[in-house]
Order: sequence, then C-alpha cells, then structure tokens
Amino acid sequence: MSINAIRELAADDMQAVDQCIRDRLSSPVVLINQLGHYIIHSGGKRLRPLLATLSARACAVEGEEPVVLAAVVEFIHTATLLHDDVVDASEMRRGNETANHIFGNEAAVLVGDFLYSRAFEMMVEVGSMRVMEILAHATNVIAEGEVMQLMNCHDADVDEARYMNVIQSKTAKLFEAACQLGAILGERPRAEEESLAHYGMHLGTAFQLIDDVLDYSSDDAVTGKRMGDDLAEGKPTLPLIQAIRVGTPEQQTVVRQAIEDGGREQVEAVLDIVHATGALDYARERAAAETEAAIAAVSVLPESPHRQALIDLARFAVGRDH
Repeated sequence: MSINAIRELAADDMQAVDQCIRDRLSSPVVLINQLGHYIIHSGGKRLRPLLATLSARACAVEGEEPVVLAAVVEFIHTATLLHDDVVDASEMRRGNETANHIFGNEAAVLVGDFLYSRAFEMMVEVGSMRVMEILAHATNVIAEGEVMQLMNCHDADVDEARYMNVIQSKTAKLFEAACQLGAILGERPRAEEESLAHYGMHLGTAFQLIDDVLDYSSDDAVTGKRMGDDLAEGKPTLPLIQAIRVGTPEQQTVVRQAIEDGGREQVEAVLDIVHATGALDYARERAAAETEAAIAAVSVLPESPHRQALIDLARFAVGRDH
C-alpha cells in the first residue's frame, strides 16, 4: 500500500481531524488564533494523528473518539515544536519561518502552553482514565526527553545508549501513545495494546533516526531545513556518535570539536567524515531494524486494511527522503 493509498484509506478520518483542530484552536484571544493556525497549517505530515486513527480502526473502534484523540496528539506535538524552536533559536521549519521568528519567543511559548492545556481539556472529555493516564505520562516523558537533549548539547561524550534514550523519550513516546490509544478505545486485550505500543515506539525511533540521516544527506529544499542544522546546534546525533566511534583519531577530533563548538564553520568537514566512515549507513541500518521490529509487533493484530496500512507506513518512514 503506497503512502497515497494509506492517506486515501484514512481520508475521512483525517478530514474530521483537521476540522476538529480548527474548531478547538478557536480562542477569543486573537494572537492565539493567529499563531496556532500558522503552526498547525504550516505543512506538517500529520503522521501522529494518522497513526492514532489507523490504530483505532485496526482495533475495530467506530465513532468520533479516535478523531478527538488524534487532534489531541497533534496539539501535544505542535506544542513541543513551538517550545523546541524557542530553545533551539530556530528560524526555519518545513521550509517556512518558525512561529517564534515571526511572533516572538514569548508568544510561541505561551501559545504552546495553550495547546497543551487545550489538549488536556479535550482528553478529559473522552472520559477514560486510562486514556488520560497514557497521554499524561507521555507528555511528561517528552518533557524529560527535551531536558535530556538540552543536557546533551555540545557534549561529545554522548554515546549511542544515551542518545537512544533521548529520542525514545522526546520523539518516539508520542508515537507509542498515539498507537496505544486505539487499543484502549477498542477495549482490546492487553497483549494487543502492548503490541501497538511497541509498534509506535519502534516506528518513532526509526522515524527520528532517519531524520538524523537526512540532516547530513538531503536537499534543503526537500527537508525544509538547512543541512547540518543539528550539528550547528551542537546536537550529538547518531551519525556523529558513530563517526566518533569508528573514525580515525583525526576524524574523531574534528567531529568532537564541531559538537563542542556548534556553529556552521565545520559542517563541510563533518559531512565528509560521516560519509567516509559509513556513519549514515549505520544509522539507516539501525532505523531499518527498528522498522522491522515495528512490523513484527503490529502483525499480531487481526488482518485488515488498517493493519496493512500500519505495516506499510512503517516501511515508508524508513525509506523517505523528507
């Protein structure tokens, strides 16, 4: 099933999610409306709400609750983006100016807070303590991941285990929650709930690892960000960690210095090193392994077009170029 076929399968749900987002973004505060709509409609993949609806339908859930929770997941994700861009002093995302660059850091942080609070308001309406438990815990873990990433910046001694802990908290945890919610709504056996949670965790990890690769291997016009942005921010992502692990002493020195100093002065030299050491191929292999684990986890669900969509979506995540 192609990505277009997957989106066609979920088209009605995703249209309903978009409408729910528009309705629930409404506020009497004009700046919230302006900034919220800007970031929500700035070209995101809507992957997390897509996972939420596909997982729910794969668990035979009917009705509007999956749509509401998919919008909740997107609000949480968007809030993290707003806060991320402030912390990273980012000026571009998805080929557009970031909200903080246009509206200011103060507005971006406060509207991010609004999106978090609106998300929790909506999840309460669903009336499931288990749903609230999963989303509240996920939001807390995401915040921990953000802090861990901040602590890792400019630290050339970060190893693979520490880095995997960061991305599983910061990125993959929301994928996990989005997928797990469907099983909860469908009152599926705990084994199926755990399988969907594992699927989401592995898929989210693979997705972030491919993002790491694309930061050193993709066209700026395709990704919507400049090549080497992570390096410029002093983030020790997996390609850099692997380059330090297997590179020559001279290569190790260059990469370590680039992480510690940040900036863009050594981007070209580091690009040459991550290619020469096979670090990008290593990161792709790790992402492919996570994808296979995701597919194995979701295969325990009963056969359906939605289960097949989840399987093929995992393959898309690891094969994408943006």
